[in-house]
Amino acid sequence: MNTSTDSQVHFLQRPDGRVSYTVEGSGPLVVAVPGMGDLRSSYRELVGPLVAAGYRVAVTDLRAHGDSDTTFTEFGDIATGRDVIALIEELGGPAVVLGNSMGAAAAAWAAAERPDLVAGLVFYGPLLRDPAMGRAATGLLHLLYRAMFVKPWGAATWAGYYGGTLNRGRKAPWLAEHTARIRASLSEPGRLRSFRRLTLALTHSVVEPRLADVRAPMLAFVGDLDPDFRDLPAECAWMESIGAEVVRVPDAAHYPHAQRPDLTVPTTLAFIASRRDGDGSAWAARA
Repeated sequence: MNTSTDSQVHFLQRPDGRVSYTVEGSGPLVVAVPGMGDLRSSYRELVGPLVAAGYRVAVTDLRAHGDSDTTFTEFGDIATGRDVIALIEELGGPAVVLGNSMGAAAAAWAAAERPDLVAGLVFYGPLLRDPAMGRAATGLLHLLYRAMFVKPWGAATWAGYYGGTLNRGRKAPWLAEHTARIRASLSEPGRLRSFRRLTLALTHSVVEPRLADVRAPMLAFVGDLDPDFRDLPAECAWMESIGAEVVRVPDAAHYPHAQRPDLTVPTTLAFIASRRDGDGSAWAARA
């Protein structure tokens, strides 16, 4: 399934399979990473403005998502972070990296692991640490995932949750089309099985201790209606404590880049522009 309407799909060869991505424009590199259960076309509101502003924009799928192969056996923040590093090296970095949900955690891990390759970070609905819950609650959640994300209802279950709860508030005009694409993608052979493996393997506990090693400037957009944050003010304060500039986005949930591009796009462009060097041809060196 080609989930991009305008660009040729490219593939990054990794040890266990290929990760799909598109690349458009010219100039300093920007890499965008979607969240769990999403497609790279979720960044459609940002790609055009970024290309018009003079950036080379690569948007990747996660492992076993979109057009990526379903042969992967390793999933999670570190695996995705390693793919981000490999893609930046392939395309010639450094890059500013955009990340949604677990894509934000992977981007942060990549920035800690290879500070020479990451010039800045922009997060949308970032999950940078695990929510506070006991072992019993985690076990119950995993049992729920095992029951939910199987055929014949798994793809429809995720699509319904994505289009509803995770997109509370203002809806992107293309949300119904996008959600239908997610459902169709997960219905392809091997994708739902891989998605379930990701939900069971995913933990952000591997990223949280690395946040102190991040040197790149961070900008985080947090939707006021995001169901993943039980205490939104406390989570925002914590993100600020690790050095992120936090922008709360009204009438948006887990996808502020898609739900409120009127607010997120210009602020993202301004932040990224601040990372360019004097003549705008490359990323500025960090002090």
